[in-house]
Amino acid sequence: MAAQTEESDCAREQTKAEQDVDQVRQRAARDQQRLDSGAVTSPKDLENLQREIASLAKRQGDLEDVVLEVMERRESAQERVGELTERVSSVQSKIDDATARRDAAFESLDGEAASVTKEREVIAGSIPADLLKLYDKLRGQQGGIGAAKLYQRTCQGCRQELAITELNEIRSAAPDTVVRCENCRRILVRTSESGL
Repeated sequence: MAAQTEESDCAREQTKAEQDVDQVRQRAARDQQRLDSGAVTSPKDLENLQREIASLAKRQGDLEDVVLEVMERRESAQERVGELTERVSSVQSKIDDATARRDAAFESLDGEAASVTKEREVIAGSIPADLLKLYDKLRGQQGGIGAAKLYQRTCQGCRQELAITELNEIRSAAPDTVVRCENCRRILVRTSESGL
C-alpha cells in the first residue's frame, strides 16, 4: 500500500510538473510569435520580450529537470510496486497451496474418523455393556485412553513397569478377566508380548 501510494503521489506530481512545463512552453511560444511578427516595435519592449523569452527558457529547463527527477522517482516506485506485488502473489500462492493441503488433510481425517467411528460402533456392539461403560469412564479420566497394552511387563498407558505381585496376579487371572494397571487404573490388554 505504501509503495502504491508513493507511486500514485509521484504520478500526480509528474502530471503537475508536465502541466507547468506546457504552460511555460505556450507562453514562450506566444512571446516568440509576438517577437517574430514585428508587432512590438519599441526597442525597450523588444528587449523586455527577449529577456522574458530567455527567462522562460531557463524556467522551462528547470521545470524539465523537475519532471525528469519525478519520473525517476516514479519509475523506482513502480519497480518497488512490481516487486512487492510479485512477492505478495508468491506468498498468496503459498497460502492457497497450504490451505488446499490443509483442507485435503481435514477431508481425509474426517473420512478416517467416520470410518473409525463405524468400526468402533461394530466392535462396541460385541463388548459387554459393563466393560464398555468402564472403558468409556476411564477414557474420560485418562485423556482419551481407557485401555493400554501390557508390553514386556510395562503398561503402555503410564509407561510404568508392573511390580512382581501385580504380574503374578495377572498371570493367574483367567484370559477373559478384566485386569487393570495399579498405577494409572487403565484396562490392560494382554498379548503374547506382555512378558508374562
